[in-house]
Amino acid sequence: MEAGMTGRDGGADIGPIGNSPVVILVRPQMAENIGTTARAMANGGLFHMRLVAPRDGWPLERAWRSASGADRILESAQVFETVDDAVADLHHVFATCPRPRHIVKPVLTARGGAAELREMTDRGLKVGLMFGPERAGLDNEDMARADALIRYPLNPAFMSLNLAQAVMIMAYEWWMAKDDTPPRTLMTNETHVATRGELDNFMRHLIGDLDECGFLRNEQKRAGMVRNLRHFFLRGEVTEQELRTLHGVVTELSRGRKARQDKK
Repeated sequence: MEAGMTGRDGGADIGPIGNSPVVILVRPQMAENIGTTARAMANGGLFHMRLVAPRDGWPLERAWRSASGADRILESAQVFETVDDAVADLHHVFATCPRPRHIVKPVLTARGGAAELREMTDRGLKVGLMFGPERAGLDNEDMARADALIRYPLNPAFMSLNLAQAVMIMAYEWWMAKDDTPPRTLMTNETHVATRGELDNFMRHLIGDLDECGFLRNEQKRAGMVRNLRHFFLRGEVTEQELRTLHGVVTELSRGRKARQDKK
């Protein structure tokens, strides 16, 4: 590939990750869509791209310009004349289907399809994901080459997706099918979640000053008020940095109170 046809000096350092599905673009019509599809594939750890009868031929400089550095996917893309040629070495092929067709096949959601693809690739099988042309999608002859169809359960009043968006959904579900990122984390940066000992130390500081200023002077309510304060700080994951800040606040409030008393 000539240097002028790459968007970024060779692009990102990406390559195949395990036995991942082949993305088959059937009769793609615009170079920009092929480029943005490569970008979407890279996001989800997909690498193998096959083009079936691209309308404007291949390679196309505009694809590299829109790939945002996913150059290696485009450089490794294979071109085939027919769908049969593109799927000949695969064991299973799933096809995206944007609207109902008069065809009898299993229909999966993107998540269900990704789960089945993972199971197949874990057994060493080669699988493909087939996407149709931008305007009309796959025709019945194309889908006849697929084992199952994938339809996205989107807003039924508006299910319009461009090619890269359709690929991005499957790339995301493929990645998430094996991802173990916790659904929720607390970003603490340079600090850490406070330990019970650090919280107890702060509570002694706080309650001592509250006793001194008379805030906890009602003995009947004192125990409940202290419990409420402790529950407040235990309910969330207070960080050590936040406790240090609160220590400073309590100290300065105490100093200010004493300074005012000294002036009297």
